[in-house]
Amino acid sequence: MTKYLMIVSYDGSKYYGFQRLKNHPSIQEELEKALKKVFKEDVLIKGAGRTDKGVHANGQGISFDAPFKLDARDLLKGVNRYLPMDIRVKSCTEKESEFHARFSVKKKVYEYKINVGDFNPFYINYYYQPKEKIDIRKLRKSSKVFIGLHDFKNFVSGDHKNTISKILNISVKKRNNIIVIKITGTNFYKYMVRNIIGAMLDYNKNKVDLEYIKNMLNNPEKKLQLTTTCPQGLYLEKIYY
Repeated sequence: MTKYLMIVSYDGSKYYGFQRLKNHPSIQEELEKALKKVFKEDVLIKGAGRTDKGVHANGQGISFDAPFKLDARDLLKGVNRYLPMDIRVKSCTEKESEFHARFSVKKKVYEYKINVGDFNPFYINYYYQPKEKIDIRKLRKSSKVFIGLHDFKNFVSGDHKNTISKILNISVKKRNNIIVIKITGTNFYKYMVRNIIGAMLDYNKNKVDLEYIKNMLNNPEKKLQLTTTCPQGLYLEKIYY
């Protein structure tokens, strides 16, 4: 068998997330269907991140063991031929046998996009469009609380044995009427990015102060929760291996 890494972009609007689900469309299912048409047999893929329903990706990583070797360029073209128009393989490379799309990750980058201009019906699947005014200075101030190594148990959904992660950087930039929050970290858990952004937005709305957010990080066993922001506007931007 030959191991491959593919970098994939997709519009998540019509899908129930990356992970394969029974009776619901998923990114994984579409990719595996396309690979089956190329190789004429089932191919199971592993993703770098299980993006939620409605979440998009510019740089999702997937790996898989192919039943036989193909030229990487031909494989990329072949898979794209069978994919729907809202999913596209951007690159394909052959990797060593022990490579894994998830466990070989060094860091991930997510972006969250907010439209602070007039409401735009064409943006509903791609931007968060708040009713309240956004103070970019408050977003930047609250973002600093998350930098470093923390136990993110209060910012994660579901049961996990380990909820420790290191946030390397959070930048908040505005261009025209679009605010982009870029979060870079070593690893992320279910809803973690959306909960971090939700906390920043709650601070913007004066629902909580910074001490409350710090308390959520410093006391992971004390169950505390803030807003989980909507998936529209969230993008898995890049994976570093």
